[in-house]
Amino acid sequence: MKGVRRDPNHLSASSRGESPRRDPSPNPDSGRTSPRGPGAGFRSEPADSPAALKPKPAGTGDCSASSRRMTTSDTLIGQALAGAGPGGLRRGWEESLEAEQPGEGCAVAASEPPSPPQQQQQLREQPSGPQQAALPPPGLRRRPVRLRMRGPARALIGCGRSHVAGVSTRSLGPNMCLRRLMQSSQLQQAWRVAFLKHVQGRHQGAQRWTHPGGSTYRAVIFDMGGVLIPSPGRVAAEWELQNHIPSGTIVKALISGGENGPWMKFMRAEITREDFLQEFGRLCSEISKTSVPVDSFFSLLTSERVVKQFPVMTEAITQIRAKGLQTAVLSNNFYLPNGKSFLPLDQKQFDVVVESCLEGVCKPDPRIYKLCLERLGRQPSESIFLDDLGPNLKAAASLGIHTIKVHDPETAVKELETLLGFPLRTAVPNTRPVRKTMEIPRDSLEKYLKDLLGTQATGPLELLQFDHGQSNPTYYIKLANQQLVLRKKPPGTLLPSVHAVEREFRIMKALANVGVPVPKVLDLCEDSRVIGTPFYLMEYCPGLIYKEPSLPGLEPSQRRAIYTAMNRVLCKIHSVDLKAAGLEDYGKHGDYIARQVQTWIKQYRASETSTIPAMERLIEWLPLHLPRQQKTTVVHGDFRLDNLLFHPETAEVLAVLDWELSTLGDPLADVAYNCLAHHLPSNFPIQPGLSDCDLTELGIPTAEEYFRMYCLHMGIPPTENWNFYMAFSFFRIAAILQGVYKRSLTGQASSASAEQTAKLTEFMSNLAWDFAIKEGFRVFKEMPATKPLTRSHHTWARPQSLLRTPGTRSYITSTDSSPAHASKGALVFSPEGLSPPVRELYQRLKQFMERHVYPAEPELQRHQASAERWTPSPLVEDLKEKAKAEGLWNLFLPLETDPEKKYGAGLTNVEYAHLCEVMGTSLYAPEIFNCSAPDTGNMELLVRYGTEEQKARWLIPLLEGKARSCFAMTEPQVASSDATNIESSIREEDDFYVVNGHKWWISGILDPRCQLCVFMGKTDPQAPRHQQQSVLLVPMDTPGIKIIRPLTVYGLEDAPGGHGEVRFEQVRVPKENMVLGPGRGFEIAQGRLGPGRIHHCMRLIGCSERALALMKARAKSRVAFGKPLVEQGTVLADIAQSRVEIEQARLLVLKAAHVMDVAGNKAAALDIAMIKMVAPSMAYRVIDRAVQVWPASLLT
Repeated sequence: MKGVRRDPNHLSASSRGESPRRDPSPNPDSGRTSPRGPGAGFRSEPADSPAALKPKPAGTGDCSASSRRMTTSDTLIGQALAGAGPGGLRRGWEESLEAEQPGEGCAVAASEPPSPPQQQQQLREQPSGPQQAALPPPGLRRRPVRLRMRGPARALIGCGRSHVAGVSTRSLGPNMCLRRLMQSSQLQQAWRVAFLKHVQGRHQGAQRWTHPGGSTYRAVIFDMGGVLIPSPGRVAAEWELQNHIPSGTIVKALISGGENGPWMKFMRAEITREDFLQEFGRLCSEISKTSVPVDSFFSLLTSERVVKQFPVMTEAITQIRAKGLQTAVLSNNFYLPNGKSFLPLDQKQFDVVVESCLEGVCKPDPRIYKLCLERLGRQPSESIFLDDLGPNLKAAASLGIHTIKVHDPETAVKELETLLGFPLRTAVPNTRPVRKTMEIPRDSLEKYLKDLLGTQATGPLELLQFDHGQSNPTYYIKLANQQLVLRKKPPGTLLPSVHAVEREFRIMKALANVGVPVPKVLDLCEDSRVIGTPFYLMEYCPGLIYKEPSLPGLEPSQRRAIYTAMNRVLCKIHSVDLKAAGLEDYGKHGDYIARQVQTWIKQYRASETSTIPAMERLIEWLPLHLPRQQKTTVVHGDFRLDNLLFHPETAEVLAVLDWELSTLGDPLADVAYNCLAHHLPSNFPIQPGLSDCDLTELGIPTAEEYFRMYCLHMGIPPTENWNFYMAFSFFRIAAILQGVYKRSLTGQASSASAEQTAKLTEFMSNLAWDFAIKEGFRVFKEMPATKPLTRSHHTWARPQSLLRTPGTRSYITSTDSSPAHASKGALVFSPEGLSPPVRELYQRLKQFMERHVYPAEPELQRHQASAERWTPSPLVEDLKEKAKAEGLWNLFLPLETDPEKKYGAGLTNVEYAHLCEVMGTSLYAPEIFNCSAPDTGNMELLVRYGTEEQKARWLIPLLEGKARSCFAMTEPQVASSDATNIESSIREEDDFYVVNGHKWWISGILDPRCQLCVFMGKTDPQAPRHQQQSVLLVPMDTPGIKIIRPLTVYGLEDAPGGHGEVRFEQVRVPKENMVLGPGRGFEIAQGRLGPGRIHHCMRLIGCSERALALMKARAKSRVAFGKPLVEQGTVLADIAQSRVEIEQARLLVLKAAHVMDVAGNKAAALDIAMIKMVAPSMAYRVIDRAVQVWPASLLT
């Protein structure tokens, strides 16, 4: 029961002959499905860790017979589960040696277990021993007095059964026995040998321990974690990587304290979940020297995303039970907050379920194994036990149970098949019954096959559909003893020149003749009357397919071998002699990339369902940045790891699959496409990626290393425009995904998950644009310096082209010396270099400042110091109306954010920077022109990411100046400059989000006009680090918002907006107020910051310019030591130094704005970081020097 501290010495109800206390309703089993099955549908499903690439056990004896190494996490977890204590030899694989009973080192045939009353009587009469009853009765001590020996020594000495190092143990009491043992020279020598063997054994690991015998097996017992579902060790490793927690922290905390540690007590239900998390969190924090959110880890460990049962194990259990054998699950587990035990399995799969938290005892305690055998009614010799931890297997083997070490489920099932003597995997991997929308006429297909195969084809036709694929439907066919694969075009009206199964057939047939590993094709049928569309047949090929590019379960050297083999076979494809293969006419020669760009643009346009901004930018950018030189070879078009079939025992590619997109073209397109996984996250739904993996630790080459490896094998120099090829590859995938989504709307797509691709198209296009930005930045850095015109201080970067689509922005970075081109994307060093319309706007802004703003400053200062300061000044409101009337309103929105100039003036970052400097000369000016923070950032956020409903409710009032807003991110307890650190929560509840959190330094929240709070909080602490946060639009009149106090900066309150400390307590916000979607908060925050940095820095430069002007005026008028200050050398030096520093800062800020204009915010990240440091420090020094020439009275 939840919250009850149980006495582990007491028997469970089931052990006393009562019904076990278990929730009668089993948890539904949701089988784990892979993101993508075999590429062509005719290869065997791989194991996460293929047996062929792991050393096989040398024998079936003790642990020293195995040559397989245990991973560090396996070893440490094993010690934790076994109760390993600190110091000396770990007790994680040790058993207790009873002084008066036979040793456990040798297998002993167990008799039928006695009945519960007999057990209790025996336990009352004599000390507990390994061959006695499984559990003690209520009231008796769980650990009777006994002699304990370390594992290796016990293994050597215990085989004597009734003798220990030549001394009869039955003739000695415990204390005497211990003294004799310690004095025995034979024991001391045996101990030294055992210790050495133990150390060696720890490195080798043990696959299984067996007993002599050979009885027929009647039952199979499964561990849960690491056998039926992913192991806690692997989940911990991935979680630590995603959350930037030092590797091994969780595992080290698990083993801390041994069997008396919090983890073991938690699994025995001796402590509550709350007490466990508190103590475990403390241990993790001490180990890692940082705060560790352990509740997040355990939420992930028990989440549906992690606890899906391995399909191969589900199928194996089904086959075992079909043969009449019993099955059981024996798990070290714990209680969940709802009071139920953690058992995410369908209990109908098992005859017996034994859980540590219900029984009060954990593996590797022998009693829990005996309890399981007792409930099964089986002898140890009749049972097989599967576990992923050596200590648990050791304990089971010592009782006479046959054991299997599980490194990966697939390999374990193969070994289990060998022991049982019958197959456990009868179905073809990753197949399912044919979906209704993809059914094909069986009768006509069977007739065709019998005509093709002749007399060999007799018997019923078996037809299954592979569950992968979003293009050409693929089917498994079995007719008599013939196993085939059929690939066909999808039904319905198709886009031109796609789904060309005829080309697939031709290229595979041709390449097979020149040594490229491909499947053996049998026949091409272009007669649509047979099954409705053209199709071709090939042989079904067994082998291994690695679905996950991280190659889980393999050694680093094995992973590198796999990637090297993939690289070499790609080089083999690109080295094919086109003439010898008869493929000279397989595609056009030259201009491959240009044709491909246009092809995929057309395909995208034909399947477009909505406007995707990044796709629009790419459609314009790609044709203007094509590679100048291209080689022509065979290109696969979809070359990636899971389109390769590997040999079961070597890192050899047996076949390259899925040739649908093949043609003649630029081979570098294949290489770039092959590296896409390096830039995708590991949880990407279509294809797992590597972007959040430690490639060095895994032994996998980085994308750059992989490309250099390819160039070395091909004997070519690396290309400079690699980023272009990556941008093109991601663009092509985005276009393909859009086509899949469009077909899903009409029921043509062959994947049931095709509708999920709508959001993925935008994700891929954004990645493509990121690489386009990198390429643009590379070009920008290589641009030759331009010569400024005489008496001018500006240069231009031409942003326009004759090919530019009207109404869209261009991103070209070539230069021109004509002022006529100084417009969009121009790097302008002074206002005189601005385009005429912007220069005229600049002059009107300066005039307004001189006529209205500067004269109003004394009155505005008096209001800000008065008792009415928390009420907006009527003078400011009057000046706002005047500025709006003169068209000096909402100047801040970047052209990229608002290309149609729907909301703002349509200025570039560089153009607005010059205007922003003018506004910075007065503290009150930004608000007067509706260009003040935080409203500017919030308005840009709504323009970029808001829905039409959100814009109507919040954006329009802000643009009109009728409302103000604030941005709530900073929190007292964490370093909130990094959005990933925030702790405030956003919890989903019915049709609302419930917000809780403590924020401070929230600028503008005290303004009575503040109607909107843009709130940053966490919606999913389990998600990857940068996908945990979300942005929510919270109306300020929502109940639960409590403003605690205004905060001051050196005594200044900055009224009426101020900087507030505020609490959000159970604030309920409608779901439609979520911006962009859950988990997009960090992305939104980063997108919001770029232009804002430019604004702040240019305003500081304007402020510094005004301070310098006041300094010069004072220096001219003030006389000291007989002459004006301006004639004093130190003052002149200060003025000169200030001028230099202002000019330097301005140039750096303008450069950052220019890079943002021509290459994007991400490419300008370094420049933005520099100006954040340079501008404030410059302003501090300039203003300080100015203060020095004024009297002290100004500071009082």
